[in-house]
Amino acid sequence: MNEKTNLSPEQREEILSTLKARFEKNMIRHEGLEWAKVQEKLENNAEKLWSLHEMERTEGEPDVIGYDKQSGEYIFYDCSKESPKGRRSVCYDREALESRKQHKPQNSAIDMADDMGIEILTEEQYRELQKLGNFDTKTSSWVKTPANIRKLGGAIFCDRRYATVFMYHNGADSYYAARGFRGSLRV
Repeated sequence: MNEKTNLSPEQREEILSTLKARFEKNMIRHEGLEWAKVQEKLENNAEKLWSLHEMERTEGEPDVIGYDKQSGEYIFYDCSKESPKGRRSVCYDREALESRKQHKPQNSAIDMADDMGIEILTEEQYRELQKLGNFDTKTSSWVKTPANIRKLGGAIFCDRRYATVFMYHNGADSYYAARGFRGSLRV
């Protein structure tokens, strides 16, 4: 196991306790699933547990939103009401970050997701998440941008306003205090 992804016993206990409490509080997100089975998967996959710890540390409030019967994996999404606070004010990707001449953000959404071992949500996944509640009513979140749009310098983001989920575009090098990104993780 990579030293970087090694949690202390206290951190492991804390993240499992947090995830269990959130799981039990939000059963509508994962009807028919049992925490004991989720926990067993997590306890047998330290790197994925570390990724969930990072999602939590950056205020993403990860929770189980589904189960893939074919792969046998539980699917976690960031379920914080607004875009995770610890992942805002970032441009879309490394290329966008390097293209800025001045006032560069600290990081990019794609680099942060890679460092955390998670995937940035696609537009489809984002819309799936919105069926579970009202997310990003004051913020917005970068979503995985199709290559043809990114090649032209753009990137896409989504939010929820007026009881509707919207998808927008912006230059990939833009960043705002109210825009971050949401991630997914399969365990």
